[in-house]
Amino acid sequence: MSKSASHVDFLNSFSGISEEIIGELTKISEFRKIKSGTQIVKLNEVPSKVYMLVSGVVRCYLITESGKEFNKSFYLPFGFFGPLTALIKRKACLFVFETLTDCQLYEVDYYKLMNLCKLDKSVNMLYSKVLEAIYIMYEKRLIALISLGAKERYLELKDQVPNVDELIPQYHIASYLGITAVQLSRIRKKMDRC
Repeated sequence: MSKSASHVDFLNSFSGISEEIIGELTKISEFRKIKSGTQIVKLNEVPSKVYMLVSGVVRCYLITESGKEFNKSFYLPFGFFGPLTALIKRKACLFVFETLTDCQLYEVDYYKLMNLCKLDKSVNMLYSKVLEAIYIMYEKRLIALISLGAKERYLELKDQVPNVDELIPQYHIASYLGITAVQLSRIRKKMDRC
């Protein structure tokens, strides 16, 4: 992980990180530029990495036996992502993580990160704070899926990602919202008339 001020500031927003710890995190990280449409984590792959997105958009999706895709999450800068269940259980991943745009990210060796957590309280605190932020995000999404209509879920997504319609193709947005692209088009038309 480079010592870019914005990246360090972002990490410090979760928990204070010393220059020494940034150096240790750098040793287990690799900065990568990845083209749009690249599967970072493939279905049934046994993963070993977690990621911090610096630029671009990544989606996480599930593929059914019939081949239908369902978007679970979108990730934007500076967000963390990875197949956590597969990493913890050292099992094959049930999801695909794919770039929707050209991306820049840090790829972090998860198991080396876990060793650092055991050795350093501040790294462990950082990891805990990141997990808390991710859990809050997932809980918010679950509540939206259970309690909000399609239009309200779309408005909430637009609130989180104001330029979502320019960043993410309509069929991916519809899949994320749990509706068809036709339904999303109708929602947009009704909103444009108001």
